[in-house]
Amino acid sequence: MNEDIRIHSWPSSYYLSSEKQWVSGKLSLTPTSVRFTADKSGRLLASFHLSSISEIKKESSNFIFSSLTILENSTKHWFSSLQPNRNVVFNILEHFWREQLLSSEGAGAQAICPQTSKGKELSGLLLGSQKRLEDTAKVLEHQGEQFDNIMKGLNKIESEMDVADRLLSELESPAWWPFAGKLLKAPLEGAKPKEAPTVAGSGNKEGLIIQIPALITEGTDSNVKPGKLALLASGLEISNSSSQVLHWFDKKDVDVVKVHTPYEISVRQRFIGKPDISYQLLSAKMPEAIPILEMQFSKKMQFMEAALGFVRARKTHPEGIGTSIWQAGKGQKENYLHINQQN
Repeated sequence: MNEDIRIHSWPSSYYLSSEKQWVSGKLSLTPTSVRFTADKSGRLLASFHLSSISEIKKESSNFIFSSLTILENSTKHWFSSLQPNRNVVFNILEHFWREQLLSSEGAGAQAICPQTSKGKELSGLLLGSQKRLEDTAKVLEHQGEQFDNIMKGLNKIESEMDVADRLLSELESPAWWPFAGKLLKAPLEGAKPKEAPTVAGSGNKEGLIIQIPALITEGTDSNVKPGKLALLASGLEISNSSSQVLHWFDKKDVDVVKVHTPYEISVRQRFIGKPDISYQLLSAKMPEAIPILEMQFSKKMQFMEAALGFVRARKTHPEGIGTSIWQAGKGQKENYLHINQQN
């Protein structure tokens, strides 16, 4: 059932090699496939599985038109005149293609649709890169802790040097100086080790439940950027691909979480007298995060029509939407309840 869900569609042109002409239509993405349908005739001119793709590239046709090419088995598909722009379409297609290769469901689908040697090589490279990134993140986290300890030590040394400086001033001052006794008392009474500055709100970010890769759109901006969505017991954290925090939504500050499709949500915080803060997030792993969002923001959730059917099907016939996604959602719910009990 989830294979028929349309994640996104974009107006574009497709080069029909049999007729040697460009045909206007819509390029559509589902959780497992890419399709192109002609506008006038309504014909399905191209349809192939994500796991059969071995390369997605940005190219130019005849050195003039910016195009997107998808190499599927031995066939090269050309798409141009992409709206809103080529970069948006490329980022979304690449995200779902990569996640399909890495997911266990993608591996099952590849048993039906044979994978090329190039696809196997790419899958191996992606897995290796993911492992190296995880190892690098652990090293950076350890180095960050060491840096924090060094900063605390330096602040303590600085505080002690201030006290020592005042003591020396007291000893060097002549006995007849009327303020000699006050120079010593002031620092001893008020001297406290300085604490390292902390990021606003960082103390509340505890109890990580799940973190997923996501494509992020901020406000009304049409561009999408790769990043991550982290769901914590205390709120939501949105960060870029370099793990720099773009925004932290405290649980009490979120006004609405809108589920557009099982793979796309938007989070909004409203203000009076100034613009709202909103982010739109698209992810192949979003079906695993939605059950947690339902637990955290049950009264603030809004399901659009494209998402309602998926939610009903998940509750009544979980086997029909993919057992692995359903089981992952149940596991994340149990994890969320466990963390809340601990807190």
